[in-house]
Amino acid sequence: MSPIPPATVARCGAVEDPRWGPSARLAWVEVTEGRARLLVAPAGGRKEPVTTDMAPTAPPAGHGRGGGLGRVPGRRVRRGGRPARGRGIGGGPARVLGPVGRAGAPAVAPDGARVAFVLERADTCEIVVAPLDGSAPPATVSAGADFAFDPAWSPDGRALYWHEWDQPDMPWDGSRVVRRGIDGLSPSGPVEALAGGDGVAVGQPRPSPGGSALGYVCDRTGWPVVWTAAPDGRQARPVLEDEHEHAEPAWGPGQRSWAWSPDGAALAICRNEAGAGRLVVASRSGTVLGGVAGWHHGIEWGPAGIVAVRSGPREPPAVAVAAGGAERVVARAAVGDLDGTIPVEPEPVCWAGADGGTVHGLLWRARERARTGPPPLLVSLHGGPTGQAVAGWSPRLAFFLDRGWAVLTPNPRGSTGYGRAYTQALAGRWGELDVADVAAGIRRATERAWGDPGRVAAMGSSAGGLVALLLAARHPGLLRAVAVSYPVTDLLDLAATTHRFEARYLDRLVGPLPVAAGRYRQRSPVAHADRITTPLLLLQGDQDPVVSPAQADALRDALERAGTPVEHHRYEGEGHGWRRPGTVEDALARTAAFLERRVLGP
Repeated sequence: MSPIPPATVARCGAVEDPRWGPSARLAWVEVTEGRARLLVAPAGGRKEPVTTDMAPTAPPAGHGRGGGLGRVPGRRVRRGGRPARGRGIGGGPARVLGPVGRAGAPAVAPDGARVAFVLERADTCEIVVAPLDGSAPPATVSAGADFAFDPAWSPDGRALYWHEWDQPDMPWDGSRVVRRGIDGLSPSGPVEALAGGDGVAVGQPRPSPGGSALGYVCDRTGWPVVWTAAPDGRQARPVLEDEHEHAEPAWGPGQRSWAWSPDGAALAICRNEAGAGRLVVASRSGTVLGGVAGWHHGIEWGPAGIVAVRSGPREPPAVAVAAGGAERVVARAAVGDLDGTIPVEPEPVCWAGADGGTVHGLLWRARERARTGPPPLLVSLHGGPTGQAVAGWSPRLAFFLDRGWAVLTPNPRGSTGYGRAYTQALAGRWGELDVADVAAGIRRATERAWGDPGRVAAMGSSAGGLVALLLAARHPGLLRAVAVSYPVTDLLDLAATTHRFEARYLDRLVGPLPVAAGRYRQRSPVAHADRITTPLLLLQGDQDPVVSPAQADALRDALERAGTPVEHHRYEGEGHGWRRPGTVEDALARTAAFLERRVLGP
C-alpha cells in the first residue's frame, strides 16, 4: 500500500466552534481548502449553508488566538477579524460593530441587543460592549489590565465577568477572574477581583444559567480544574478533587473546555488524562455522572444536549451531540482518504530526567512492516513551550508513521497536562531543563528499542525548533538530522521583536533583562552554530510576527560558515504556522525527502 501523500494531509479540513441557536438549531464553522464557512442545521438534520463570506483561515500569531461565534436569536456574530453582526437565517447584510482590531470571544447579552467581545489592537487588549444594531460606538468596560479575555454576561444582563492579567505574567502564571456592573453600554461600578491573583492562574469564567453560582478554571490546588463559587466569588471550591487538568493554556480567547447544564445542576468538563481527552459530566456536588472518551473542544450544553468538536487519534474532528447517554455526529471534517485509516494510538511513557525527575511523553509505534531491528525514530517536539503533545487527531504524525517511523512526542518539564508544578518547573530554565529532558527521553527510547539509535531525527517548530537545535549543539551524535520550522534561534532578538502577547514571556522562562542577558545568549542556538554538525532543514515564513525571519537567516549563514549541511526555504506570505494547503504540502514533501536522504538512506 502506498504511503499517505503530502497532498492528502495538506487538504484535511476542520470543524470548529459549535453553538446552539434558537429552535434547537446548531451552528458551526467548517474549514476546507484553507477557506471557512458558517453552517447552520437542525440538531439532527441536514446542514444548511448560511454564509460563505468568511475570511481565509490562518494559524494566528501564537497558538489558537481569537475566534468564536456569539449566540444571538436568529443571527450569529462572526468569527475573528473585525466584530460584525452576522447575517440572519434568511440572508441580509452584515454590519461592522466595532473599530479595526482583532476581535474574539463574543458574548451576546441576554436581551439580545448588546454584544461583549475581546478587542485586541497594537497596544491594548480590552473587553468592549457594542449594540448589535450599530446605533452607538463600542464602549470599553475593562479597566487597565494588560490583557482581558472571555467576557460572560450575568443572566440578568447587568454585569460582565472576564479573565484578565498583567505582564510579565502569562495567563497560566497568575491571572484574575473579575466582575463589573454594566448599565446599557457603560460600566456602572468598579472592577471587582473574585478569584486568582499572584501565583494562581484562572480562566473561563461563566455564571450558571440561573445566576446562583459562578464557574471558572483555577489551579490553586496545583491542577487547573473547574471551580464553583457564589456570584461574588465567596464559597469557592473545586467541583472534582482531580489530578487531571480541565483546560489548556489560554493562548487566546474563546476556549470552552467546560460548560454548565441548562438547569445549572451539572457541568460538562473535558478532562486531560495523561494526554488523552475525556468528556466528564459531574454534578455541582462533585459526583461523576458519566463520561465518554475523546477530546472535546468548544463545549456548549443546550436543551438538545452537549455539543462539542470531538476527536481522537483514530477519529477526525466531528461536531457531536451527546444526549441521553449517547453521542451522535452532526458533521465531520473533510479528511479525504484518511478517514478510518489511522489505526495507531499512542501509549503514555515516562523516563527519568538527568536530575532524577519524572518526564512524560507519548510513543506512537511504527506501522508493522517487514524489517529487522528497531524502526527509525522521529522525535516530534511541541511548541510553546507552554503546550503539550496529546493523543489527538494528527494527520501529520500519521504521514510519518505510515513511512515506517516510530514517533516519540516528549512532554518535557514546562509542558502542560501534568499539573502546575510540572509546568512551572521550566521557570528560568528554558533551553536547559527541557533540552536535558528530551535528550534523556531519546536515550531511554533507544535503550528500550522503541527506535534505532543509529537512525534518530528530531523535528519541531517555534519553541520546539529551539529544543531540536540545542539538542544538536549539546548532544552530538544523538541525532542524524534535524528539521525545524520557524524556530527560535536568538532569544535576545525574540524578546525585542516578538508580538505583544509574548513580549514578557521570557522574563519568567529565562530571566528579566538586562540582568539575564548572558543566559539569553548561552541558550540561543545561533550562538552555538559552530557546534551543530547535524544536517538541518530550515523552513520559515517571511511574514512571521512571532519569530523574526531574520533569526532563520542568521542561523543559516552561521551554519554555512561552519560547513554544516543546511537546506533553507522561505515561504512568501506565510507567518507563524502554515496557512496555505500548498505550503503544508510542500513542507511535508521537503521534510520527508530530507529525512529519507539523511536518515533512511545509505
